[in-house]
Amino acid sequence: MFNLPKPFGLGAARRGPRPLPCVRFTLLVGLGSRLAFAQSPPAPATPPPSTEASPTPAPEATPPPAPASAAEADLASIEAALAQDTAAASAPPATPTPSAPNGAPPSMNPDISLIADFALAAFSPNQPHQTGDHDPQQSGFNLQALELSLGASVDPYLRFDTHIAFSLEGVEVEEAYATTLNLPGRLQARFGQFLTRFGRLNPSHPHAWEFADQPFVLGRYFGGEGNRGLGLELSYLTPLPWYVELVASATNADGEGTARSFYGADNPGVQGPSDLLYVGAVKQFFELSPDWSLFWGLSGAFGPNASGDDHRSEIYGTDLYLKFRPITEQSPPVVSLQTEWLYRRRQLETNTLHDYGGYAQLMYRFAQRWSGAGRFEYGSLTRDQNGDPAPDPLDPEWTKNRRRWSLALTHYPTEFSRFRLQGGRDIGLEPSVWSVFLAAEVAIGAHGAHSF
Repeated sequence: MFNLPKPFGLGAARRGPRPLPCVRFTLLVGLGSRLAFAQSPPAPATPPPSTEASPTPAPEATPPPAPASAAEADLASIEAALAQDTAAASAPPATPTPSAPNGAPPSMNPDISLIADFALAAFSPNQPHQTGDHDPQQSGFNLQALELSLGASVDPYLRFDTHIAFSLEGVEVEEAYATTLNLPGRLQARFGQFLTRFGRLNPSHPHAWEFADQPFVLGRYFGGEGNRGLGLELSYLTPLPWYVELVASATNADGEGTARSFYGADNPGVQGPSDLLYVGAVKQFFELSPDWSLFWGLSGAFGPNASGDDHRSEIYGTDLYLKFRPITEQSPPVVSLQTEWLYRRRQLETNTLHDYGGYAQLMYRFAQRWSGAGRFEYGSLTRDQNGDPAPDPLDPEWTKNRRRWSLALTHYPTEFSRFRLQGGRDIGLEPSVWSVFLAAEVAIGAHGAHSF
């Protein structure tokens, strides 16, 4: 459940002609030798010399031809089978019959999973500055997320996935999208509602996080749900010697919890292409050695904001993920470093605001079922075009640089359950806050592997 995914390919290679089985050739040679030996009559034994005159032998009758032996019958059947294989190999390949991807038999039942995240939280004072909708929000018991996921191949050309979130307040469709399976030219497309592939953490769900809450920079820039929306995405896997993927998407630019740096809670409608939110990203993977791997990404989000006509917002980001996992040990230690930093620029009526923030976290899995992690977060105050501190209409209380430190200890009884103890210190916003979480996660059903 919590292991990292395996690399993917764009499609299966075309199957060539079926080679002739070498077993039949070996059997043919052996049976041929047996047949030759069986047909050769044994040499007559030399009689001892005799002093008596031998009578003239009577002429012998010619025996009827012997019936074919079992070896001859086997040889004939093998020769016939070899002739059929030769004819099949020389024939043109038949048109494949459409089937489910990866050669699996088609099924009418989708993969279904249900994942629940709970947390017992304590804040001191009880005025947390959490920015994620799935974060623990108050002292006491919290239902962070109850996610129902369904996914299946529609046909040989499309796959459909959906993630539905249940909360104490209601039900929400987090994602519902279709993905193409066999576009030409190393292309793949998605359409529907989806989390955009900006950065590393935004496209993921809470059960894939190393901490019980998300970094506050994502909630500050995109909203408590992360950047998502209805739209279209196109990705291209380049033929370069290393893994390079180019991603571009266009979605609606509204949503208080999904696009707060853009239209946010306002919904003026789409009058033209400039009213959409565009996200572009470059994803690169490097295998440094059999034990070391590196993933590096660059992202950008561009769209209108609600401060006035033709006012735009821009968010740029870079993310890095470095992982060490020895492949020569049965239960090796795993060490990973993950960091992500974002810069935001917004045009207002009389000013241009900019700020930046990010996080860096280190995870050490020191046993098969235990891991520890530490995280540092930073968010700058907002400045104007002259570099002077300026009030932020979205976050008027954010008048200082903000920092937060977190430590977490996680136990995995199995791949279907997880328990986590986390503590943190948040300073910069008033008041400064201490926090402690005891989080639990349980999962049932079939759930796909996570992205690397």
